Amino acid sequence: MPNLILLRHGQSLWNQEGRFTGWMDIDLSAKGREEARNAGVLMRSAGFTFEIAFTSVLKRAVRTLWIVQEEMDLMWVPVIPSWRLNERFYGDLQGKSKKETEEMFGAEQVHRWRRGFRDMPPALKRDDCRHPGLDPRYRDLADDQIPVAESLEDTLNRMLPFWQSNILPELVRGKDVFVAAHGNTLRALVKHLESISDEEIEKLEIPTGVPLVYDLDGNLRPKSHFYL
Repeated sequence: MPNLILLRHGQSLWNQEGRFTGWMDIDLSAKGREEARNAGVLMRSAGFTFEIAFTSVLKRAVRTLWIVQEEMDLMWVPVIPSWRLNERFYGDLQGKSKKETEEMFGAEQVHRWRRGFRDMPPALKRDDCRHPGLDPRYRDLADDQIPVAESLEDTLNRMLPFWQSNILPELVRGKDVFVAAHGNTLRALVKHLESISDEEIEKLEIPTGVPLVYDLDGNLRPKSHFYL
């Protein structure tokens, strides 16, 4: 049966600075590029490969995928980008440091925004310069598809149609699939794959730059999973 390999992008510049990033298009740090390179080395050394790849439209995930492809000599593999694999949209928190928001709202509230399943951060105003509607990569989206803030539940509901219509069919065809995305997008997907409860998902943290491999059964349900 095919393998599904998930990879959170390498450390970004704002991960390094402790800032909420969301849909802000922030690149990898030097450490993040090395993490991506190491992920490719680990996958190649362990004998893994992939026949199709999926990524968000944010450069930290795209560049992570490029580095992995180069390291594994898989530059020929088709890549399908989608905004539905973007990081959770953190609304008005985007660009703010986690320390700054804890001072403003309290550590407990910030923890709920970061880890809770249904907790939604403060919304971004539609006339804000950070609003995705001003970005040409989202110009074909309907107004109700462009978020102003998202909970993890919203992220799951946004991501799931793409999983069902684009990624899952490739696994059905027997292809090994690689997904380079983001911490919360992958938390949402793992919640779906493993039927993790709303309460337990709060404890799940996906590290940057470490491949997560799923061994699937005949019904494409996880038999086992492990980090390389």
